[in-house]
Amino acid sequence: MFEDKDPQRTSLESLGEFGLIHHLTREFKMTHPATRVGVGDDAAVLKTEAGAMAWSTDMLVEGVHFDLAYTPLAHLGYKAVVVNLSDICAMGMTPSHITVSLAVSNRFPLEALEELYSGIRRACEVYKVDLVGGDTTSSTRGLILSLSVMGMASEDAPVLRKGASPNDLLVVSGDLGGAYMGLQVLRREQEVFKANPNHRPDLEPYAYIVERQLKPEARADVVELLQKLEVRPTAMIDISDGLSSETLHLCQAGEVGCALYEEKIPLDPTVISVCEEFNLDSTTIALSGGEDYELLFTIAQEDYPKIKGNPNLTVIGHMTEASAGTHLITRAGTSIPLQARGWNAFDAE
Repeated sequence: MFEDKDPQRTSLESLGEFGLIHHLTREFKMTHPATRVGVGDDAAVLKTEAGAMAWSTDMLVEGVHFDLAYTPLAHLGYKAVVVNLSDICAMGMTPSHITVSLAVSNRFPLEALEELYSGIRRACEVYKVDLVGGDTTSSTRGLILSLSVMGMASEDAPVLRKGASPNDLLVVSGDLGGAYMGLQVLRREQEVFKANPNHRPDLEPYAYIVERQLKPEARADVVELLQKLEVRPTAMIDISDGLSSETLHLCQAGEVGCALYEEKIPLDPTVISVCEEFNLDSTTIALSGGEDYELLFTIAQEDYPKIKGNPNLTVIGHMTEASAGTHLITRAGTSIPLQARGWNAFDAE
């Protein structure tokens, strides 16, 4: 039996997701010669005779990660696949295989699971990945999805979170904040519906950001684009928990600092207008909103001409010496310490 050597209780909220993972795995040693990258990156990387295999897993829990009151099951299935594929893309690799496991309560009929799997199948078709296994079991309440994803590449393909150097440029794909604001619109309409079940929401003006929330896309196209441009990122991560959190992950992993420029953060006009509608600051949403699944990466300055003017990529800052710290440079030119204020899975709220 395991003995309770320390009766003191530490809240998981105080650690946060990544702090908890680090705490629980800090004493594990990698002993297998095939293990190239273990815990602490977007995916594990194993050496194979053909090169390298990336392997990642993710879990989505009803009531924590999604609300079926406004999330169609087909969209949920699609998103569950995409958020896993994004981890492989963040390694600069191409996803190839997935497994899907689920725990489901008896409130779900067969037809509901067929709808869920229609979304999973659609994502497999779009991204050309094979569903090769999984598991099913019962749940006392709600729906739980657990997916694993694999990707193959040549030995030199994996791009890790560490690797950024001072003077490297910080680059992001796409635009930010849309997924979070789409969620706010859906939650607002849900509350209106609760008060008036006859209410039929008009989501057309919010179509872009609602889709960013319900049906995000993994940026496999950006990985392919960088390969065509012959640009190899020095470090990379996907944006699941907000720009500030992910920037700090790159800085901590690479032991560097960063200057991130507010005026350079890419925002869709819909995000800006809906932030005004909700009386929210668009920069704060981009920094902390999360679930955009864009790629955030660093490149050497000599690679800048290769990406200059590309509509898919935006240079938003540069890396510095670690002693300079991590800062947001506001539009007014003020330097503010960058803080991780993204979603905490163990937040008491």
